[in-house]
Amino acid sequence: MTVQPKRSLKVEKLARIYDDEIAPVWGTRFGKMLLRNLAVPERGQVLDVSCGTGWPTIEILRRMTDGSRLIAIDASSAMLDVARRKVSDLGPLGKKGVFFRTESAVPKLSFADDVYDLVVCNLGLDEMPSLDAALHDFARVTKPSGEVRCTLPMLGTFQEFHDLYREVLIKHDKHDALERLERHVERYRGIEKLERAMRVAHLDGRVEIEEFTLLFKSSREFFFAPVIEYGPLAEWKEIAGSGQEMQDVFWYIKEAIDAYFDGRPFQVTIVAGCIIGKKLQHADLEPELHVEEMPYEVDTDDEAADPVPPYQIAAGSVQVSDGEELDVEELSPDEDSPVIDEDSPEEQELDAFIEGRKRPSHLIE
Repeated sequence: MTVQPKRSLKVEKLARIYDDEIAPVWGTRFGKMLLRNLAVPERGQVLDVSCGTGWPTIEILRRMTDGSRLIAIDASSAMLDVARRKVSDLGPLGKKGVFFRTESAVPKLSFADDVYDLVVCNLGLDEMPSLDAALHDFARVTKPSGEVRCTLPMLGTFQEFHDLYREVLIKHDKHDALERLERHVERYRGIEKLERAMRVAHLDGRVEIEEFTLLFKSSREFFFAPVIEYGPLAEWKEIAGSGQEMQDVFWYIKEAIDAYFDGRPFQVTIVAGCIIGKKLQHADLEPELHVEEMPYEVDTDDEAADPVPPYQIAAGSVQVSDGEELDVEELSPDEDSPVIDEDSPEEQELDAFIEGRKRPSHLIE
């Protein structure tokens, strides 16, 4: 019997959590926006960037005609394993093909220019340091008149939590943490930045926006929901600081949530954006927008932006109960994926939620 290393087992566990518990409330909500009115050209060539565990990859395959091909890439081999099993379960056909590759889109895609009829990316832009550079690169590998579609959480996402967090930091004179929080919030882009990034990438189209809400019965349920615990929570902890300072801040946040929403669900807003752009023909390009070489470190319109990308909320998938038969081929061997370091400060258990733990005496006012 072969015993898998602990690291490998944890990566596989995280992939299952993403697929089973995060996807239904997060990845598929964004993915449905991406799929709306999506048509794959006859014998189309499709690239799915940061495909996660297979949503909306499988739904795109359903819309492909004979002779079409889809390349699905993700930096996590564990995520791809889940997606690969789903597609394999649909059976062989041979007339359609999906090819998986363990590959990151950072610093740039490995594909040649003007290859794909359609490039999609569901919730992968947050992995990339520069929105401008990422969209420019997606457009680069897209054929003239081809389409690029990307989803991402926009400005206003988690606003209710950010407002409470800000109030706690102001009340307790946590000025350094407040600055970190503001930088974090600024990374969620508004429509103006998305439209500008489309122009820089020579994409002609629009940004569609939808709002939905997530409800939690209490602060405990909020912080331990997989979409939060395996999503932004680690970075929220880093914003607060480390050690006892972080623990104190989260005591205050817990109490603020429970006080404001006592007896009522804690509701947070998610602002979902979908970029839909057609690549301009070369003759239609505006000279003033032409970019010879796109800097990748920061967005060109935000020199103060933190070059470290936000902590990723994984895009997941949903199980498919029926489907077409597909030919599955792997293009490259799997590689080990990075995992969360359980010993790092941001992964420390929150004292405020340990059963029986009382509020520390130094916090009693």
